[in-house]
Amino acid sequence: MNIQIYGTAKCFDTKKAQRYFKERNIRFQFVDLSKYGMSKGEYQSIKRALGMKLDDLVNEKSKKYESSFIKYLASEEAKEEKLLENQELFKTPIVRNGKKATLGYCPDEWKKWEEEK
Repeated sequence: MNIQIYGTAKCFDTKKAQRYFKERNIRFQFVDLSKYGMSKGEYQSIKRALGMKLDDLVNEKSKKYESSFIKYLASEEAKEEKLLENQELFKTPIVRNGKKATLGYCPDEWKKWEEEK
């Protein structure tokens, strides 16, 4: 498995996801969205893997949600650009395993990944 966890250091569910993989001795790479972020290509790949619309990926409870004005943008492209500029707006954790991905704390899905090895 090639696990990447996208999240922030302060996110409780991101910490739970990291603990899940640590307890099972599964190596993972943690990407702190507030420091490093993800590229547009990674974003597109994750969005495809999740099979979700852009609005499903945006955390409306984020502190930056109101100040970013993302909900007032008309086009999908403008929203994506704003999301990639302010990656703290992503719902987290985003856990990626190759071409598969989950959004949020999903231990049942991760267990399936382990069984597929």
